Amino acid sequence: MNLELYQGNLAGRVSQLHEKTLQSVGSVVVGMEHVVQQLLLSLLARGHVLLEGVPGTAKTTLCRTFSAVLGIRYERVQFTPDLLPSDVTGTQVLDRQTSEFVLRKGPIFCQMLLADELNRAPARTQSALLEAMQEQQVTIEGKTLPLPEPFMVLATQNPIEQEGVYRLPEAQLDRFLFRIDVGYPDREHEVNMLALHSRVIEQPPPITSAEEVLHIQSQVDSVYATRELQEYVIDLIRATRQHRDLLLGGSPRAAINMMKAARCQALLSARDFVTHEDIQTVCLPVLGHRIILRPEAEMDGRTARSVVDEVIASVPVLTDAAHRPSSPSR
Repeated sequence: MNLELYQGNLAGRVSQLHEKTLQSVGSVVVGMEHVVQQLLLSLLARGHVLLEGVPGTAKTTLCRTFSAVLGIRYERVQFTPDLLPSDVTGTQVLDRQTSEFVLRKGPIFCQMLLADELNRAPARTQSALLEAMQEQQVTIEGKTLPLPEPFMVLATQNPIEQEGVYRLPEAQLDRFLFRIDVGYPDREHEVNMLALHSRVIEQPPPITSAEEVLHIQSQVDSVYATRELQEYVIDLIRATRQHRDLLLGGSPRAAINMMKAARCQALLSARDFVTHEDIQTVCLPVLGHRIILRPEAEMDGRTARSVVDEVIASVPVLTDAAHRPSSPSR
């Protein structure tokens, strides 16, 4: 394993990895810096991402380039109404030479799986991902097999088209660390995109490896967070459960994910301690797909973003929570 990346301060080196990732991915996909940052956050936090956006916004290109830059083995599955769970996980097939059944592994045996248009597949096939996302393993005909590490699912869905799709159940949505909205680029970025695609685009070389990503993942929990910040996360989650415009607030899993994502956000900012700004930064992508608006609130034009902004504004931040203590004790 090449540990060159970790010879210095972990937070500083992860911040450098962040900058290099943005630069390398930006050479192929323009105007996606905020999405790339959240993808990197989720990867380091051992999370999964739901990408929402209309067709043609470079979601597939982004995922393929992101995995190549980080040296992670990538597979893509196009989800369709006739896709079977075994098409994703694999199955036992008969070897005619030996007359024995052998395991043929599916595309899920990779390090980064793009589940394209996940909501086009029926619930039975969608559920094939649940065990993999939560336990990092799959069960094929009674035999449980571990998945490669690191493992990350990137799922896309079209938020506009509703015909021929199956809504993702709340239990599955809760397995995604982030939901990221991939919108249209601004005018300048679209002009740069045309200039970029006027020539042959080469895939950027990897800037790190899967082993180094695993090393970072193992160190995330060492990023310090005060007791006050932990209470702040819980207060945010509890505030969503009491909000007048919400039928469903954040779960305990949402609180755990928010704290882990905030630790990764601190590392990307070259710090080994969490601040309340880190928590506020990851609040919307963590909570946006976990909270459910009341129908009357939706009719009034309320959105998950506006509700989360209200929740952040309503929960006070203790002064001590904004600063690193002089002698932390983990």
